[in-house]
Amino acid sequence: MSEKVLMKGNEAIAEAAIVAGCRHYFGYPITPQTEIAAYMAKKMPKIGGTFLQAESEIAAINMVYGVSSAGLRVMTSSSSPGVSLKGEGLSYLAGADLPALIVNVQRGGPGLGGIQPSQSDYFQATRGGGHGDYHMIVLAPSSVQEMAELTVKGFELADTYRMTTMILADGTMGQMMEPVALDDLKVNPMPEKPWATTGTGMKRKHNIVNSLFLKPEELEKTNFERYERYAKIQATEARAEEYRMEDAEICLAAFGIAARVSKNAVDEARKMGIKAGLIRPITLWPFPNEVFRKAADHAKAFISVELSMGQMIEDVRLASECRVPVTLCNRAGGMIPTPDQVLDAIVTAAKGGH
Repeated sequence: MSEKVLMKGNEAIAEAAIVAGCRHYFGYPITPQTEIAAYMAKKMPKIGGTFLQAESEIAAINMVYGVSSAGLRVMTSSSSPGVSLKGEGLSYLAGADLPALIVNVQRGGPGLGGIQPSQSDYFQATRGGGHGDYHMIVLAPSSVQEMAELTVKGFELADTYRMTTMILADGTMGQMMEPVALDDLKVNPMPEKPWATTGTGMKRKHNIVNSLFLKPEELEKTNFERYERYAKIQATEARAEEYRMEDAEICLAAFGIAARVSKNAVDEARKMGIKAGLIRPITLWPFPNEVFRKAADHAKAFISVELSMGQMIEDVRLASECRVPVTLCNRAGGMIPTPDQVLDAIVTAAKGGH
């Protein structure tokens, strides 16, 4: 049996990044993700890595750009307003097709908002995060163990597809403590990166990492090629957990802490004779459309459970092709839905209400 260690979600992300081969971290403290930076500050010097508290979030993301250009695994982390500051850099990373891992442990907004957990950065994450036509792979953990596992997976997906992967966690997931089996983390060998700016030794042509295309025809061609890659990712990398969905008539959709609350509500609804189930998207982009499309064949209603004013609900409607009603059960501003609130929404939907 694997030995388990009691860790915060933020600490699990940091340790898993080290296990995955990340030796460069650049960041700036902001609640509720500061433990990631603090952990890296302690560990990186001991293993020959680099920790640097940048002068700003903007500086940090551009340092990520530089290290990724050299073909090394690199990460940064922040929380909602800090990620907004990184938006331009995220777009530059996409424009140069550079792999990197960014962690967003979300807090309430807009603006400075508050330091309590939220999921209101869903649009920002799944629609790119910065300017231009691009996507990031977005992973949504719902346990501390998954915080670690998806961090390793995030680095590997980033390298495979030469793009940014984001871990999108709410503040609860970052701060909660659970046992983690770090020995169970499986890390594949890092792939070769012939595009990296590692010096030529006079043996090959120079590599140039750049996101500027002055000829519109060239930029258009690059964007079309990038979206062909995105289509492959949508076809092969979408992931979701299905819970009691075999005969579910009322289908909940939730991720992160909202999914944990929803599982309890599903169990209580089943005790009442209501056929409820849960689809938990693990990849928010690519969204697991096919799972929802199949569920719409037998579900009478979908309920999107969110810590926001309703953002993922749009993807649930698109994925289910609007064949059944989709309603919202939510709290916002740092509040978390209770199992009773979600159960009430299930009962209402079972009675045909909206």
